[in-house]
Amino acid sequence: MAKKMAEENAHGLQECLGNGDIKQHGVASPVQNRAMKEVNLQRIRDQAQALQGELVNKLNSELNELFDTFITEVEQIEQNGLAGNWQKSSSMSKQKIKEGHLPDKVYVTRRSVLTELLEINHIRTIYHIFVAILIVFSLNTVVYDIIEKGSETGSYSLSLSRIGLSFDLISWAFGQYPKVMALWVVMHLTTLLLVYPLFYFWSTRRKPGRVRVQDYIWLSAFVIYQVAFLVLPVTFVFENHLPPASAVIVVTEQLRLVMKVHAFVRENIPKALRYKHGKDEDNAENKDGPCPDFSKYLYFLFAPCLVYRDSYPRTKTIRWNYVVSNFAQVLACLFYTYYIFERFIVPVFRNFNEDHVTPKRMLLSVFGCMLPGTLCLFIAFFAILHSWLNAFSEMLRFGDRLFYKDWWNSTTFANYYRTWNVVVHDWLYSYIYKDFYYLFGPRYRALAMGMVFFISAVFHEFILSVSMGFFYPVLYVMFAGAGFGFIFLTDKGVSRSWNVFLWVALFIGDGVLMCTYSMEWYARRTCPVVNEPFWDFIIPRSWTCDFTAIKS
Repeated sequence: MAKKMAEENAHGLQECLGNGDIKQHGVASPVQNRAMKEVNLQRIRDQAQALQGELVNKLNSELNELFDTFITEVEQIEQNGLAGNWQKSSSMSKQKIKEGHLPDKVYVTRRSVLTELLEINHIRTIYHIFVAILIVFSLNTVVYDIIEKGSETGSYSLSLSRIGLSFDLISWAFGQYPKVMALWVVMHLTTLLLVYPLFYFWSTRRKPGRVRVQDYIWLSAFVIYQVAFLVLPVTFVFENHLPPASAVIVVTEQLRLVMKVHAFVRENIPKALRYKHGKDEDNAENKDGPCPDFSKYLYFLFAPCLVYRDSYPRTKTIRWNYVVSNFAQVLACLFYTYYIFERFIVPVFRNFNEDHVTPKRMLLSVFGCMLPGTLCLFIAFFAILHSWLNAFSEMLRFGDRLFYKDWWNSTTFANYYRTWNVVVHDWLYSYIYKDFYYLFGPRYRALAMGMVFFISAVFHEFILSVSMGFFYPVLYVMFAGAGFGFIFLTDKGVSRSWNVFLWVALFIGDGVLMCTYSMEWYARRTCPVVNEPFWDFIIPRSWTCDFTAIKS
């Protein structure tokens, strides 16, 4: 590919050198000849620079891909004890790719990207800048409230309640925490006391051979369990009117367990179907029998991954100071988010009125929400995908900590989606994309990719709808619509300029999301209910608000 690109650009250079791309009519003066030569030389320089940039980007991409493939093959050889059969394993891997087999997820011991980058002084300074911004936010709140409220009351005494540091927003958002923890315990007990015992019973009691009616009955029971697991916790959230942060905890934990249970069953059903009782020589892959040990299932439920394996790479020790520092970073990110909402979001949308829905005010609100929305994106990424997962990885001695890649360097949306959240991407790839790929064939790869986007968009919208208490599919439209289309728009994004386009799109998207959901949230606290409960849930109240009733 790189060779072809070089030949095409070289051909363009030859054309510039050969005819100058300028037709001369008559006799040209020496000044005109010099001007034409300078134009030609400049075009040659531009062609050479473009050729250099494209070749460097393309070669870097191909070298990275080859290096990843090389590392994966080495890791597979080490895990399978085939160090002496390198050539044979490599040829078999290539043969599988030619035959249409997709590679499996391989877990290896490695650190997170930011863990390595933060060892560089320049990157560490950027981290310090964000810490300094948090300190400035805190000082801004203290100084502003002391001066403003002091000028009103004539007293400049210092107290937490007076300077706006009572953190009422945080305590409200995480309200009804005992009910949340009770539901969390119940959800985990069902996965421990129902899923594993029933799967163990089915896998050890079924007769070897072809799939029978009883197997389909067990599969139907599993599907019913998954559906009930999705419905019942949501019902609990709505009946108890859990605030947003508490609802997010419930819903994300609910989806995490659904995905983990699906991964466990999906990985072990083929093994159980192939297992032959009493024939150890035919059960080399099932050393534990048709069902893995309970300890492996228990470890998987809490491990920071969503693709089931019987074993994972483990570290030798637990660095408790590293665990504490990561949890401290999560707490700092929580207060960071609090200041952003308290200073940039709540004052703008608290007094929702007809001015908010005018095109002018709407556009200004979107641009005003771009910076806070993008900051929340950064904070959520760092708090969850880096600090939170690294803390649990350290406590569980989980070795593979590549929870994300350098998504900030992406020049295509396809690469951004693959590298933003590697944990969820691995699950979607392993159990959605690959299954649809094998089911319909390589010719329908676009269908498999479309299903991945559809399910991912539904999951994201599900989290927002349940936690916010209303259905407003802005995220779904942007994710499954614009986001999916941008994949094809930026498909050949070899130029670094596409990275600028990606960041502009992220800023605009974050602003739209922050603005629209904030408007709808405050509209539902200001505008009266005019529809039946079901229709009120799915019809945005910010669109149908009766502002005359509010004024009266």
